[in-house]
Amino acid sequence: MDYQSQKQQLRSKIALQKKSYSPELLFLHSQTIIRRLESLPLFHKASCVALYHALPGEVQTAELIEKWYPHKTILLPAIEGNDIRFYSYQGKEQLENGLYGISEPCRNGLCPPLQSIDLAIIPGVAFDRNLNRMGRGKGYYDRFLTNLTAPKIGLCFDFQLLDTIPTQPFDKKMDLIISEKGIINRQH
Repeated sequence: MDYQSQKQQLRSKIALQKKSYSPELLFLHSQTIIRRLESLPLFHKASCVALYHALPGEVQTAELIEKWYPHKTILLPAIEGNDIRFYSYQGKEQLENGLYGISEPCRNGLCPPLQSIDLAIIPGVAFDRNLNRMGRGKGYYDRFLTNLTAPKIGLCFDFQLLDTIPTQPFDKKMDLIISEKGIINRQH
């Protein structure tokens, strides 16, 4: 089976597993993951955090965004052509429905340079214990991560964390991965 077929098969498998969890249970698991994130010195030190507004079935970040945007610069992605750009979050009233039904920040907000990002919180379909990430297949985050020097943290549910996932040499690794059961970092 070729690389793309392996990834598509894995995406389908994870999607099926997600359906076996209620939205309420995924929300409870999300709260555990978010508490782990908030306990990290790396998170507390960061003044500018690139985050994501979760789709159903992803680790839910809405409460995290609302809690921290008065205290930190929170950046959320907006799809522009083949890329994502991050804009400062200014409150719920500034969100608009973007491509794929993802809530995106209003493009009137500040779009700071990548160098101003202190920490990036990254979604994914699957991650592995070697800190690899597999996205939805469009490459938006892959292109973004290519030039990002800030630490990258992947958030996932336990069923999304596998021993290995298909990778290629150009894939960018996470610095940490947080799931319900714990944190995986480069020292593991």
